[in-house]
Amino acid sequence: MFEWPLRLQRRAAPSRVMRLAAPVIAAGAMLVTGAIVFAFLGNSPLAALYSYFVAPLASSYGIGELLLKASPLMLCALGLAVGFRSNVWNIGAEGQFTIGSITGGAVALFLGPRLGVFAVPLTLLAGVLGGMLWAAIPALLRTRFHTSEILVSLMLVYISQLLLSWLVRGPWRDPGGFNFPQSEVFADNLSVPTLFEGARATIAFPIALVIAALTWLFQAKTFAGYRMLVAGFAPAAAAYAGFSEKRTIWTALLLGGGTAGLAGICEVIGPIGRLQPTISPGYGFAAIIVAFVGRLHPVGIVLASLLMSLLYLGGESVQLELQLPAAITGLFQGTLLFYLLAADLFVGFELRRARRAPAAEVAASPVEST
Repeated sequence: MFEWPLRLQRRAAPSRVMRLAAPVIAAGAMLVTGAIVFAFLGNSPLAALYSYFVAPLASSYGIGELLLKASPLMLCALGLAVGFRSNVWNIGAEGQFTIGSITGGAVALFLGPRLGVFAVPLTLLAGVLGGMLWAAIPALLRTRFHTSEILVSLMLVYISQLLLSWLVRGPWRDPGGFNFPQSEVFADNLSVPTLFEGARATIAFPIALVIAALTWLFQAKTFAGYRMLVAGFAPAAAAYAGFSEKRTIWTALLLGGGTAGLAGICEVIGPIGRLQPTISPGYGFAAIIVAFVGRLHPVGIVLASLLMSLLYLGGESVQLELQLPAAITGLFQGTLLFYLLAADLFVGFELRRARRAPAAEVAASPVEST
């Protein structure tokens, strides 16, 4: 009978330095893999990597696009990280993002012109509440019927996308839009300011930075954050201390839904300016990678969101300059996550040679004697 000569053994004390270095190692391995892929596709690896990672940032417009795409990634990932640290697995940020855009878009369409200077704040609030409402569904089902929040939140993504598609093709379709599936353009008082001239990045980016600071304060300086941390790392200790599991689940899912809904409405009243069938290119799902690359820490998530934003921009750049397929973006995202998981595995475990049982023990074993 064949026995694998190596086995994984848990390290007694995983290196903190290596744990922090794992995302950097994963990013480096991703670059090497990307260079190999570009070479197989018939492109110069160095030129292709330059087009992917450097050329998109060569102008103020490119930097603005980097911040624009990083904003929803950062907002979604910050909310998800709070849940992941407490062992609550919200995989449906994409759906909460979509519902936030719908509820905020409804306020913008039907009340925006009459709200004056309060239009933007109330629209943003409606987006947050919409995302929280959508996240409350898996929270209720988990706490009341012990369902899996992973499956419920994921399935709700498709319902939210179908709802948005029906609205912009049906009751909310622009009557003067030549039958295109889109809503009317939002009123002028709903135009959020940009960060600097010649770029599309909006105040969503500084809002995301403020949310990151508040998330750090919540996790590091409040009893509620400590309670959720204990619930994630030591559920038995949390139960012994009397920490409510239901409160942890509701808090984690509502925070994740609220930040995702905020990201959705910021995207709608920012660069898009109206509702349309597709609001997100997958920000809610990519934010899961951002959260783990950022080590579920607000500072790490800020940096990881910028990296993931650059992957989106680089994918668009090589499509135009090198005529490569759009799937190249997914390739880089997938390899980044793969190498991060592999690095994490070897931070916590080490490979050891399997100890072979002595021949006498093998002969005396019940299986062999039978």
